[in-house]
Amino acid sequence: MEHLDSDLLRTFLAVAEAGSVTDGAVRIHRSQSATSLQIKRLEAILGRSVFERHGRGVVLSEAGEMLLPVAQDVTARLDAALRDVSHRAVSGKLRVGIPDDHGRTKLAKIIAAFTRHHPRVELDVTCALSTGFPDALEKGALDLAIYEVEHPKPHEEVLFQDPTCWVASAHRDFSASESLPVALFDQACWWRDVAISSLEARAQPYRVAYSSQSVSGVIAAVEAGIAVGLLGRSSLHAGLSVADEGLGFGSTPASTLVMAARRTADGAPLNAMKASIRDAFLTMA
Repeated sequence: MEHLDSDLLRTFLAVAEAGSVTDGAVRIHRSQSATSLQIKRLEAILGRSVFERHGRGVVLSEAGEMLLPVAQDVTARLDAALRDVSHRAVSGKLRVGIPDDHGRTKLAKIIAAFTRHHPRVELDVTCALSTGFPDALEKGALDLAIYEVEHPKPHEEVLFQDPTCWVASAHRDFSASESLPVALFDQACWWRDVAISSLEARAQPYRVAYSSQSVSGVIAAVEAGIAVGLLGRSSLHAGLSVADEGLGFGSTPASTLVMAARRTADGAPLNAMKASIRDAFLTMA
């Protein structure tokens, strides 16, 4: 009689969370061909496909949607049983800062997965503009934080680098504007500083037509054709176009997402969270 085993479920979860077989294989340290074979084995047992092709990746099928919460629950219970029986359970309290202005959805999923696998860790999560996180770490208000910088310091671990560019709506031409309307962050931060430096280097008139506290706000203004904005290339989609050369902008530096811990922080909860975050961003490298 056919039955599901946890190894197949873990492979299914890795591919589902990564959005592709290739990236899922990286997460579980297997080859792409071995991962594909396991997915085919799982589908043979179920008699249904768990994924559908979508562009360069995959999305869950109807059967995959049904299997996902079961696989999450089963693997989390097995992991918890191993920790409890072998006395390896991670416990304690951890204060984590995640940015509201970059990768919030991805980071929220990482936090949720960590909670499932380490239920004895009491998490205190702050989701806010990340400009204040380095100071919060220095003052001991946070144990671990993720934020953006231009030049990482030795204690800041690089998670992801995103080239920046000036972006406009694909449906509006700003080349004839006497004073270029721009969308900026409304608080002192890395993004605002770089944008203003780039505008001044362009040496042509501009006006701040829109201010926002978040990347999503700047994107909304650009999509609406209100202004141009400095964004990461990861934010581009069919409705947006790169406006650097057409509007006379020079190159702009990449945004670097980093992870840093409070200098005196240590312990199993912190190390487990750092490992979870590293593993999740490995597929984006």
